[in-house]
Amino acid sequence: TPPPTTPPPGAGACRVGYTVNAWNNGLTASVTITNTGTAAVNGWALTFTLPGGQIITSGWNATYSPTSGAVTARNVSYNATLAPNASVDIGFQATHQGGTGKPSSFALNGATCAVS
Repeated sequence: TPPPTTPPPGAGACRVGYTVNAWNNGLTASVTITNTGTAAVNGWALTFTLPGGQIITSGWNATYSPTSGAVTARNVSYNATLAPNASVDIGFQATHQGGTGKPSSFALNGATCAVS
């Protein structure tokens, strides 16, 4: 896969929507990444820190590493290019120990994203 491209200077070329559906000791997170910049992103990595006690057990439309703490979600072969104004939906299933909160911030290829 090609290396991630560097976003143009200045934050805010991306927006992340994050929805949690939780139950007893598990949750799913649906994540929408939108390219709000004017240039296509070819190869992306979304970084975020999971709240304590949350551990990813499986995911879709991205690879996740590591499974807890400071996580990086990387594109897979079929969704590496994110055109301007385009979005990609990724997500994961996780276990939790009572805390179902959301990460406080997200960065796409190192640039901080707006959270919607």
